[in-house]
Amino acid sequence: MTTATTEVSVITAEELLKHWQGHRGLTRKVIEAFPENKLFGFSVGGMRPFSELAWEFIGMAVPIVDGVSTGKWVEFNKARKPTTKEELLALWDEQTAELDKKFPEIPPHRFSEVDKAFGMWEGSGLRTIQYAIDNEIHHRGQGYVYLRALGIEPPHFWER
Repeated sequence: MTTATTEVSVITAEELLKHWQGHRGLTRKVIEAFPENKLFGFSVGGMRPFSELAWEFIGMAVPIVDGVSTGKWVEFNKARKPTTKEELLALWDEQTAELDKKFPEIPPHRFSEVDKAFGMWEGSGLRTIQYAIDNEIHHRGQGYVYLRALGIEPPHFWER
């Protein structure tokens, strides 16, 4: 018996961006839930404070979209590192708008082309974007642990 396989497109680029922005919106709620002094200083078990994790997400999002789009992998300018929750949220919102603008400009073929992102991660453009989303989800879980340790109810994970 032979089985025919058919390639099926499961998600569009527009749906992928919406999915990512849903996660980013939830991460923003986690940032908002932290008291200012705990956002930059609190950690559990030697892990980084949540502000450092959010800074990591910021350093990945737009540079990954730019890299997938163009094949040029330029690291984020880390000179603007926020020192207050207000600055962190402003930069987060700036990037959210930038993602909405730049993501639709990714040429369709670039989602399947293989690159070595930032000289480190080899994979298709889609896989690199998925990595950024997965990384944010993983570290957002740390934020949930931190908030609970501080006696703060984190936002519901399904409210994206």
